[in-house]
Amino acid sequence: MSQTAEAVQDVGAYMREVGRRAREAARALARAETRAKDAALLEAARAIEERAEAILEANRQDLEAARARGLGEALLDRLELNPQRVAAMAEGLRQIAALPDPVGAVEGLRFRPSGIQVGRMRVPLGVIGIIYEARPNVTADAAGLCLKAGNAVILRGGSEALRSNQAVAACVHRGLEAAGLPLEAAQVVATTDRAAVGELVRLEGLVDVIVPRGGKGLIQRIMAEARVPVIKHLHGVCHVYIDDRADVEKAVAVAFNAKTQRYGTCNTMETLLVAEGIAPRVLPRLGAMYQDAGVELRGCPRTRELVAGVREATEEDWETEYLAPILAVRVVAGLEEAMDHIARYGSGHTDAIVTEDYGRARRFLREVDSSSVMVNASTRFADGFEYGLGAEIGISTDRLHARGPVGLEGLTTQKWIVLGDGHVRQ
Repeated sequence: MSQTAEAVQDVGAYMREVGRRAREAARALARAETRAKDAALLEAARAIEERAEAILEANRQDLEAARARGLGEALLDRLELNPQRVAAMAEGLRQIAALPDPVGAVEGLRFRPSGIQVGRMRVPLGVIGIIYEARPNVTADAAGLCLKAGNAVILRGGSEALRSNQAVAACVHRGLEAAGLPLEAAQVVATTDRAAVGELVRLEGLVDVIVPRGGKGLIQRIMAEARVPVIKHLHGVCHVYIDDRADVEKAVAVAFNAKTQRYGTCNTMETLLVAEGIAPRVLPRLGAMYQDAGVELRGCPRTRELVAGVREATEEDWETEYLAPILAVRVVAGLEEAMDHIARYGSGHTDAIVTEDYGRARRFLREVDSSSVMVNASTRFADGFEYGLGAEIGISTDRLHARGPVGLEGLTTQKWIVLGDGHVRQ
């Protein structure tokens, strides 16, 4: 697809052509051998490393333009690349190449009384549309995962990252070309016209699944307009609960990391819950650490008694995804009240408990209804790379098809297969 943003006049016609080419490429990918897909991924990883300076220069131009437009710090953080993030993109592609190919895997094959064998085979979803803001690393992650799972991908990044996305996509194309696979298997939408999003989510018959990665406003728009299935999470109001049977050192380390390791991500803790029995031992220490790190604290009355300089929390604070150095803190009576709070205000993304009590940990794992539930670990681990998926195409808080970080298996479906030897039904 050689059109530039300036050359696109009829957005609807352009997006239908993108979809048509993706559909053709998906057929080629569905029958591609594992070794060809892996070769493409490895060559794309090499290209990213070799072209790292060009990618960083494209990103520098995007950042400069984004700052001039007044983009917020959370989006700028997601947009920014550095040598470590570029290296992580290449490493993610190599990890995907090393993973087992799910396509063609047969599960549950068994004989029936009639003599036939019945099982299920994993097959690609087809064409996947990815709509995302900032985050140029999504271009590599999504293209790599879709390729390994035998899917074509249409990448519609935000206008603020167009140069970065095109630079990364050029590396993916080098991999596809070297492996003899169609370049249309990974297309970056050339136009920055917002109408392209609306067209993409309505491409019934050409696009099989939409995966949005971005803010609440973007995802709400896609939910309202889409005519094809959507794999999504709306927002990430993640909690860490420090139980009164927690190890204090573990609690401090986990709670501090969950908030401050990176602010602008959906798996960053937004509300800290602390059991009353342990609050006097951990909250003053954590409060000082947060404040030294520049985190604004908004707390309940008991939190404000224990930590100086804490603003009064409002009802809105408990349900807000800040994506910023702001943290809501609440002291609760114990496990029951903590789980009640999460059930009321949580978004079903990621929640963690810090405790040395095995029974309470099991209850938390069983009863907290989120896509990732953790014991004695930072919520920042809710990530496809950290889960060993190689990378992730997104997070799903839905219950159907995929939930949590979506990797290779989440990008396939299953069909029934029947093996017979001239069998006929009596």
